[in-house]
Parts: sequence; structure tokens; C-alpha cells
Amino acid sequence: MWKLLRKHISVGQFVGFSLANLIGLGIVIVALQFYSDVRPVFDDEDGFLKKDYLVITRKVSGAGALLGGTAAFDAEAIADLKSQPWVRSVGEFSTSSYAIYASVNVGGGRAMRTQFFFESLPSEYIDVSQDRWNYTPGGEIPVIMSKDYLSLYNFGYATSVGMPQISEGMAEMIPLMFTLTGNGRSESFSGRIVGFSNRLNTVIVPEEFMRWSNAEYGDGTSPAPARLIVEVNSPGDVRIGEYMDGHRYEVSGDKANSSKANYFLTIVVGIVVAVGVLISALSFFVLMLSIYLLLQKNVKKLKDLLLLGYSPSEVAAPYVRLVVAVNAAVLVLSVALMLLARLYYLPMLRAMGVEGASLWLSIGVGVLLLSLITVGNVLAIRRKVRSLW
Repeated sequence: MWKLLRKHISVGQFVGFSLANLIGLGIVIVALQFYSDVRPVFDDEDGFLKKDYLVITRKVSGAGALLGGTAAFDAEAIADLKSQPWVRSVGEFSTSSYAIYASVNVGGGRAMRTQFFFESLPSEYIDVSQDRWNYTPGGEIPVIMSKDYLSLYNFGYATSVGMPQISEGMAEMIPLMFTLTGNGRSESFSGRIVGFSNRLNTVIVPEEFMRWSNAEYGDGTSPAPARLIVEVNSPGDVRIGEYMDGHRYEVSGDKANSSKANYFLTIVVGIVVAVGVLISALSFFVLMLSIYLLLQKNVKKLKDLLLLGYSPSEVAAPYVRLVVAVNAAVLVLSVALMLLARLYYLPMLRAMGVEGASLWLSIGVGVLLLSLITVGNVLAIRRKVRSLW
């Protein structure tokens, strides 16, 4: 049957379909794989502050400071921020209202002692397990500290005075002592660093400890917050930058810039994937046109085969096998194209400390897309053959 039906097959038409489908599918899976590999460059990998959060402050001007201005957020400013369409929630930083001295115990003595400060955040903004981020009266105070402080010690203070440099793991093992002074009282508490944050340029303690200590050692006032943490729908939304500039707010760190880059990367990849899907859809119609022309040329032979007792499925089988074989070859070549492209750009990503993502997502999308195209081809062929019966 195949020898009988293959005479009118146009090799050029099938080569054209294969190239179009290869280009479309190749664009889709290369774009998806590139996005998966590049995204860690823009993502802020902070294990203690969840994604899609921004820490904002007011800009401090020299004139404002001299005239007694404040950089705190009043209730009206916080309410206006909460009303923005891109805001999910707003949290306030709480500060300690008492004097704090921190010391490091080494060998039973106090090797270093300095003035200190505490801030706290609502627990829903901190991504730490409750067994580590929980204060019980008389127990250790868990602390999250900025990584910048550790870098300042290691590459500034330690190198200048001959002190040993310490890693994050070693720092978490060092016992700390905090002396809280206020309301005519002074008491010492043990503490321990539970982690370091890239995006929190401060020292964070549990909110329940902050409320208790302010009540015990503070002056009883509740000052307006000087910093806010904002959960947003998309950190790269252009409206966020416009709002911050219009209200003279600053976003701590480079989270805003990296989020914008990630946002635009998502848009560009989406456009590229859409173009690839469009090319694949056009190639689907090119193949269907070729199949219909081929069936039309063989319509008399097909009818004769059906009259001889062959079923429509048997008559359509040679064309189905042809389509499946061509699509399978296109899938293999598309994956090979993606791997070649990845070999080109992956060394540049590794130079930035990124190893690359898994291949399964892009390959899975390619298999799914080509499976849909193949199913559509097969159904159209069988429907055309049945119409001759």
C-alpha cells in the first residue's frame, strides 16, 4: 500500500514543513531554556525574605535633616501605599526604644563589645521555620543579620587589626550576649545568629521579643516606622518605579533594578515564545495543505482500496506513519538545536556563578507542543479518508 501511495509525495513540501516546524519549535524550547538558565542571575536568592517583597525608605535630604524633618512614614503615607493596585500588603519595621550593647563571648571572656540596635518585622514576611524563629522568655534571642555586616568585619575590621575572618556557618555558632538597658534596668540575654540576609540591611529579631522588650525597657512610645516592607504583585512593574520617584521613596539594595530586568526578560521571552508558537501553527497548516493535496491526487486509489475491503484506518496508516516520523525527527533536531545554543551561552552564565537549570521543562514543552500538532495532523488525515468512504 505504501508503494502505491507514495508516488505523489512531494519531497519539497515535506522538507518545507519540516524546516518551518523546526524553526518554530526550536525558537520555543531555546527561549524557554534560556529563560530558565538566566533567571537565577536576576532572582534575589534570600533565604529569609520571601520573593516579591521590597524594602522602602524615604529619601533623606540635607536641608530636611537640618530643619528637623523626619524620614518616618505617617499613617496617611502608609494608607496611600496600601491603596496602590500593585500592592498586596504592607508591613512596618519596629525599632527598639532602649539602649543595647552586644558582646561576643570567646573562651569565657568578652572579646568585643559595641553598641547595637534591633528591628523586627511581622512574622509573615520572614521565611524561617518557627523552631528557629521563636523567642521564649529566658531563652536565646534569634537574630537575622545583614550579610554586609559580616563582609565589613571580614574585609574591613578583621584584616586591619589581624583578627580571624569567619564564615556564615562559623558566625552562626558564635554565642552572643545582648545587654538591654532602659527604665532604670539593665539585663543581659544570650543570642545567636540564625542566618544572614542579602536584602535586609539591619538586625532583625522576632516581633514578640521586640514587643516584650520595648514594654520592659523602652520609653513607652511607638514611633512611626522609618522603613516599610511591601509585598507587590510583580516587582518589575513600571508603576512601582514611577510611584517611588514621585513620592521620593527609595528601594533598599538593587532589588528594584534586578526585578525590572527580570520583568523585561519575562516579556521578551514571552514575545519570542509567541513567535515560535505562531511559526509552529503555520507549519501545521502547511503540512495539512500538503496532506490534502496528496490525498486529492490519490483519491481514486484510496477509493479503490476502500472498495477492496481495506478499512479507513488501514488506508490512512501510511500517511499517519509519515507524519509521526517527520514530527519525531523535528523534535529530535529541535532538542539538538537547543543543546547547541546552550553550549554557546552557558559558559558566560557560569562566569557569573550560574550553573544552569534543568532541561526537562523546555523538552517537556517541546514534546507537548509537537504532540498536539501530531494529534491534529492524524485526526485531519483520518477525517479526510473517512470522507471518501
